[in-house]
Amino acid sequence: MSDVRARADAGDEPGSVEVSAEPVVRPLAVSGIVAAIWCAGLGLTTLTTVTLIGWIAAPRTALGTGLPGVFRTAVNFWLVSHHAGFSVPHGRVGLLPLGLTVLPGALLFRGGGWITRTGRVRGRYRIGVVHAALALAVPYAVLAFLLALLARSSVVSPSAWQALLACFLLALVAGGLGAARALVASTTKRSPWVAIFMLLPHRARSLAAGVTGAMTVLIASGLLIFLVSLLFHVSELADIYGVLGTGIVGGVLLTVVSITYLPNAAIWAVSYAVGPGFAVGAGTSVAPSGVFVGMIPSFPPLAALPSPGPAPLISLLALAVPFAAGVAGGVLTVRSLPTAVGEAAPLWGFVCGVLTGGVLAFLAALSGGPVGGDRMAVMGPSAWQVGLMAALEVGVSAAIAAWAANWLLLRRMPPADDDDAPVPAPAAAPAKVPDKVQFEDPEPVLATMEVPPPLPDGVTPIGERQRLLGVPRPRKETDSGSVSPLRKRPPRDRPR
Repeated sequence: MSDVRARADAGDEPGSVEVSAEPVVRPLAVSGIVAAIWCAGLGLTTLTTVTLIGWIAAPRTALGTGLPGVFRTAVNFWLVSHHAGFSVPHGRVGLLPLGLTVLPGALLFRGGGWITRTGRVRGRYRIGVVHAALALAVPYAVLAFLLALLARSSVVSPSAWQALLACFLLALVAGGLGAARALVASTTKRSPWVAIFMLLPHRARSLAAGVTGAMTVLIASGLLIFLVSLLFHVSELADIYGVLGTGIVGGVLLTVVSITYLPNAAIWAVSYAVGPGFAVGAGTSVAPSGVFVGMIPSFPPLAALPSPGPAPLISLLALAVPFAAGVAGGVLTVRSLPTAVGEAAPLWGFVCGVLTGGVLAFLAALSGGPVGGDRMAVMGPSAWQVGLMAALEVGVSAAIAAWAANWLLLRRMPPADDDDAPVPAPAAAPAKVPDKVQFEDPEPVLATMEVPPPLPDGVTPIGERQRLLGVPRPRKETDSGSVSPLRKRPPRDRPR
């Protein structure tokens, strides 16, 4: 954003006006409040439009009575997009779509970048990113807390503390990433995402690369497993749409809602590949050891569930997914930062696997949750079981892959005392220092020295002696020809 100011130039003709666009620099807190209101308002506007379309197409009592009820429902959808649950008369709803988090996440990402461009972000990169993220997260969480209190009704009661915590964490992460990308994009020619990794220390950077690679393999494989299973159960999917009888507009909205649950389905498929599987109600289990389910809710993504009984043989191929993810994570960890000690490479590979298990456990906890009470109170995978098994499987394979990759890298490196090594080329001439030095930090703090103004003639500064012409200067001990003062010797004991 920019502020256009009009100012008259004294040297030009009377009446001429020069218009210049100058960036507005606001206090960081003000920029954070403006960005929080902008992100919340745009997200609410988008979800209110979708809710209004569904209210017109579906029975009007399903999404609220009257426009106030529609707006209250849109606020509940906005809180659900931040993964904040709500309560209904028959229990609590915590099985929320992770795909809907993309909407507020993208807006908060843009908001964090805008804060760094318009706010007074001071300090180095890491400190500036933290300040910008907090400036956005605090007012955003307070606004979500107030909306959760206003959206309560006798039918749906959103959790205010979940709204406060979930919105704060999402704004902190997404806004921090946006602020970091905006800061590094203006000071480097590299890819902004690569430059964000450069903000981390060396070992943390290598582990982050390994965990990112392992999680990419896991999530991509889980999504592929789900889509293949859904392809084998197309007839069950068509029966669900026929039973619901949604119509054209309702079918489109139901498909959109199903798409927002794709990340949940991918994580459930990864839980199946890791081993523990997941539950679709109390006393049920979908795992490689067998499928034990009862009555299944009529929801399109659940059509991909296998039939009760032994697990299909082709689905057992999914058990190789965590080991493939461990190989990718171990190789990326070592390639980012090889180690000269061969015994340390498997250790760092196993640490990468443990961190991957922790991330997967966190996602598994977010992907499940209750859908009311009684039997549907247990939905999704067990977070601690999935995290523990993933840490072991990914960690062991990552340790082996890291050791092998590090051994190959050390073998390709020429030895230090090789006589046949090529003679290095002569050193090039030193580069010429440019007139304008571009610092890596956005706002470097430089030490400055103020030069005092000259004193009038005949005035001697305090602490200095004025040198008069014709008056000899007294000699010092270090000058040649000077006589050093007598040193007092210690008394001697003379005999009497």
